[in-house]
Amino acid sequence: MDYKVPEGVRIGHVHLKVSDLERALGFYRDLLGFEVMQYYGENAAFISAGGYHHHIGLNTWYSKGAGPAPVKAAGLFHTAILYPTRKELAQVVKRLIEKGYPLTGASDHGVSEAIYLDDPDKNGVELYWDRPKELWPKDSLGNLEMYTRELDMQDLLAQA
Repeated sequence: MDYKVPEGVRIGHVHLKVSDLERALGFYRDLLGFEVMQYYGENAAFISAGGYHHHIGLNTWYSKGAGPAPVKAAGLFHTAILYPTRKELAQVVKRLIEKGYPLTGASDHGVSEAIYLDDPDKNGVELYWDRPKELWPKDSLGNLEMYTRELDMQDLLAQA
């Protein structure tokens, strides 16, 4: 391989097609707590955590009133939202449970702990936190060895 992406490169934002902008904002803004940074006309909004210009774009340009994308088709599997600490992940999970929002899964991946759910348009959403890098599981040769195991939800929620 001749070229390797620079170490400092990050995924800056995701832009989602939604069928109803206000319903999507009810999830991302009102439930998860993202801040609207800007409406772009009547059919799009840019939302953020911590005042960044946008982490998520939402629009109805081609999807207003449409149903969800087919599960058995190429496309987005999920958007992963990284929380800085386990406590902050626990707090949002507690909020989701208290509001009765359905979760679709919860996993311990060794490198991270993750909660899975769908937004109102059935776009997959992962809420997670990363363990410190020095605790990531490795094989005998020092290679990263992620896995999927049951998450101890009670232990996570005790952090909230």
